Amino acid sequence: MLEYVIMGLLIEQPMNGYEIKKTIDSSVGLFYKVSYGSLYPALKRLAEKGWISLTDTEDAKNKKIASLLPEGHRQFLLWLAEPLDLFRDEPLLRLFFYDHLDPAVREERLAEYRFALHKQVKQLEKVQSIVSKELEELENPEAHYYRVSMLHYGLKYLNMKEQWINDIKERNDL
Repeated sequence: MLEYVIMGLLIEQPMNGYEIKKTIDSSVGLFYKVSYGSLYPALKRLAEKGWISLTDTEDAKNKKIASLLPEGHRQFLLWLAEPLDLFRDEPLLRLFFYDHLDPAVREERLAEYRFALHKQVKQLEKVQSIVSKELEELENPEAHYYRVSMLHYGLKYLNMKEQWINDIKERNDL
């Protein structure tokens, strides 16, 4: 999966590893996490397959710029056109079994989860505000429809999960 995320970002412009990580964290980071420890080996695999090129820069030691090659672009589009799978959510799987968890631990975990959800909602609301302003300045904002729709999805999804956890908490408080 990481290889396709990288190629999707490189379609727009060549980047070094730091820029790729930063872009992932600020865009798809809501639903996809990556570490430098997995990013750099993925870049190497992509280069070995001939899907990207890695070019040394003259201005920095050991800094390489990754660029998407035609075969990588083709492979990315093939992957992108595959049928969509249903999303699997590990927290939901754990919550399914929470009846077996010690009540004090359960309450603590639910409170932590609710706090994390709330924090993510607030972060996405800030991003939405920034994106809305940026879209107003673009000549063709419709060209970013699917990215913006993912932002709206993320907000709706997180708000729904936060409300659901609040409902569970209220039931437990009775």
